[in-house]
Order: sequence, then C-alpha cells, then structure tokens
Amino acid sequence: MMLDKEFWDQRYLNQETGWDIGNIATPLKTYFDQLSNKELKIIIPGCGNAYEAEYLFNNGFSNVFLIDLSPTALAQFSERVPDFPTSQLICEDFFNHGNKYDLMIEQTFFCAIDPSLRSDYAKHTAEILNPNGKLIGLLFNDKLNTEHPPFGGNKKEYLNYFSPYFNIDIMETAHNSIKPRSGRELFIKLTKK
Repeated sequence: MMLDKEFWDQRYLNQETGWDIGNIATPLKTYFDQLSNKELKIIIPGCGNAYEAEYLFNNGFSNVFLIDLSPTALAQFSERVPDFPTSQLICEDFFNHGNKYDLMIEQTFFCAIDPSLRSDYAKHTAEILNPNGKLIGLLFNDKLNTEHPPFGGNKKEYLNYFSPYFNIDIMETAHNSIKPRSGRELFIKLTKK
C-alpha cells in the first residue's frame, strides 16, 4: 500500500475519512484551554480537516501552521475557515519540512504513517521543535490494523521511539476521550530534551 499524496488525496476527495470525529478531540481542547501564550508557533502535521487548528485560530492563536500531503484536505479546511492565512497551509511531506516550532500537535497522523517511519517521526519532530518544544496529542493504545491505517501500538513501543529525544512528561490513558475511543487513547505531553 502506497501511503502517498495520491492515496490521501483520494480519501478526502471521496470522503473516506472514517478517523475524522467531526470536531476537536476533547483531550486536546482541554489542553489548549489552559494555554496562555497565544504567540506559540504551532504545527499540526497530517492535519486533515484540522478541527484543532480551527479551534486554536478562533481562540486567538495566530501562529498555527498546517501540513498535509492532500491538497484537497487543505482546500476543504480553507473553505471552512476562510480567514485562516493561506500562507500557513503547507502541502508537503512532513518528513521534508524544516521550519521550527514551539508546539506540535499529534492527532491521527502518527497512526496513519507506515509504522516503519515511527522512529523517523520521533527524530524529525525533535528536529523541528525549538529548545523545550513540546509534542502534545493522542496516540492509539490499541492493536488496530497491521495492513492499512490506522496502525495501532502501545505505550511500551512508543516509549522506545520517543525516549531518546523527549522527556516523557505525560503518556497516560486519556480520561476524557470520545466514547468510541475511551480507554484506547494515550494523551501525550513530551518535552524536547
């Protein structure tokens, strides 16, 4: 299976986005609501419909950047949130992206990439974060699929990927997941070493 630009763009063109919950995930909203620095430079890779970005932008965070392989996903977001700066919509492979950020948001991107890229994901995330930058988000704590995304995993596996590059501030079962994902998601807060 080629998880490339064409694959993901077709998913959005055909509205085959079963992972999309239709709004911001509660654990992320709860985290965002306690942030006071609206100047943080934030990236959301594999952003898809980017409800997290919409929420942040509507709450005064102006330095939010979205990256996705799918031009359709970015165009649909732009239609839904027309005031969002188009210069902050990046149609590119995350692994080729080199700008620096204070905060990276993980929401169903990690589980969508080929599992062989997970070590690269952890390393590249550390590379694009500023000193003391943070990776915040949700990871599936469930087996899920092995032949196609979403690919599952578990805390022990994730610690192997992230521990070389990050201090593990939080990696625990999310207490406020949506019902279908209850007990199956880890909330993570990782700080770049």
